[in-house]
Amino acid sequence: MRLILAPMEGIADHSLRDILTRLGGIDFCVAEFVRITNHLLTEKMLLRTVPELAHGGCTRNGVPVRVQLLGSDPVCLAENAAFVAALGAPGIDLNFGCPAPTVNRHGGGAVLLAFPEQIHTIVSATRRAVPLHIPVTAKMRLGISDTSLALDCARAIEAGGASEITVHARTKSDAYRPPARWEWLAQIRETVKLPVVANGEVWTPQDYEEIRRVSGCADVMIGRGVIIRPDLMRRIKTGEEAMEWLALLPWVIDFYEQLCARMEHRHAPGRLKQWLGMLRAAYPEAEILHRTLRSERDPVAVGEMLAAGLHETSGMIKNFY
Repeated sequence: MRLILAPMEGIADHSLRDILTRLGGIDFCVAEFVRITNHLLTEKMLLRTVPELAHGGCTRNGVPVRVQLLGSDPVCLAENAAFVAALGAPGIDLNFGCPAPTVNRHGGGAVLLAFPEQIHTIVSATRRAVPLHIPVTAKMRLGISDTSLALDCARAIEAGGASEITVHARTKSDAYRPPARWEWLAQIRETVKLPVVANGEVWTPQDYEEIRRVSGCADVMIGRGVIIRPDLMRRIKTGEEAMEWLALLPWVIDFYEQLCARMEHRHAPGRLKQWLGMLRAAYPEAEILHRTLRSERDPVAVGEMLAAGLHETSGMIKNFY
């Protein structure tokens, strides 16, 4: 069984991938999508989204990062996939699942699920362009507003030569609303011969066991669940207890320091607050810290408040004992 970090646009960036893979339990990541239009990507453009390509296509913990491409032109996707492969990507993933209106208006992501023939053309063109030792995979949803073409799309991906398919068990119209339709994962798995990776609504180790039971899939991709509970993959693998906030806070500080090192300082507090806003679902302490930092925009002040929060929390623990 494999545990895979999902591609999450604007969330699971290079810095967060680094933190999550160092926490453990992740077998490989799929990076945020790279949008393909009618131009050949440059190395500089790719490295902005997937800096791991400069280090053998892996995070510093040695976890492979596959590159996800989003677009609708088979020729452009194939040419860019060949370029990405030449840069050392451990795998190429094709996006047939993004529900974002801005993406869909330009013919990319989940809107392609209305056209299984085009999906087949895209997958086959990409597979022909990429050396056989590099996996070409795809991620899809169950459809746009219904599931009537779900099996056709899965068959099209298989016929195009993909080595595996990840299925987010929702339609585009479902967005991220629960529940995920895990029973459809089993139907797709029984329809195609290539491996099917289950995805959607996995928040706890118990959810992981249940999605595997219902779907029959050996491998599971997790997105928001591991952003909210950063040790989730490791807990699934080892059976450990959940990480306490005091143990997680140094990783949050590490994340913020990475942000300050690689982007304009004025943008770093916003990205930190985004993650803290998600961590609130699992950690009440994150709610307190988020509220404290909410109106602070000065990057230096934010760093000082994080350090103070670590010191105060440590002191409270020592005083308790």
